[in-house]
Amino acid sequence: MATTYLTKTFSSGGNQKIWTLSFWVKLPRGTQDDRYIISYAASSGSNPRGSMEFRSTSNGNTFRVGFNPTGSSWTNCDVDDRKFRDYGAWYHVVVAVDTTQATASNRVKVYVNGEQQTVSTQPSQNFYTGFNHTHQTTYGRYENSDSSYLDGLLSHIHFIDGTQYAASDFGSTDSTTGEWKINTTPSVTYGTNGYFILKDGNSVTDQSGNSNNFTAYGNLTNTEDS
Repeated sequence: MATTYLTKTFSSGGNQKIWTLSFWVKLPRGTQDDRYIISYAASSGSNPRGSMEFRSTSNGNTFRVGFNPTGSSWTNCDVDDRKFRDYGAWYHVVVAVDTTQATASNRVKVYVNGEQQTVSTQPSQNFYTGFNHTHQTTYGRYENSDSSYLDGLLSHIHFIDGTQYAASDFGSTDSTTGEWKINTTPSVTYGTNGYFILKDGNSVTDQSGNSNNFTAYGNLTNTEDS
């Protein structure tokens, strides 16, 4: 999916302080540029906007969750102490947000393959992320840019509107192999703007029951790579 991306613009905004995004991703081999999983904005440079990306560094990719709800400045929640160097593996990433939490470390939680990561910066209490807005949501590239594509694989994307879930709601550790494995039918409440796409192959039809379907641009291929 080199230049393939998905978009949807919601008619009304959801909870922009409490939400969860869960996805499985496989990065392209030889990654040298920043790779965007998701971005949101009405158009390039518009606010509120933000993104989740794998950032290219000299010794491997790191992961960033960035918020810019007003245009004044970015709040970047970075996972710097974990490098994503295995281009043959699938990673399960969960970003679980609840900025109403009094304890700062509970506001943005990032899990990778079931393990909670250290986040460099936390937003202030009751921070308005701008995520889950009426602006366009895009998977696979940055905003309306013709560059900065993911050029990788995505599967089982869950977005939860209004609840902060843990990674254990979407996966579990195999008791025999010790590997993190997928839960294909998690017991979650999606909320009004929630959705579940890329469940079966390359389908962008929402499987949550909300009919929040996405539109695919480019050649969205079912790779059978699992």
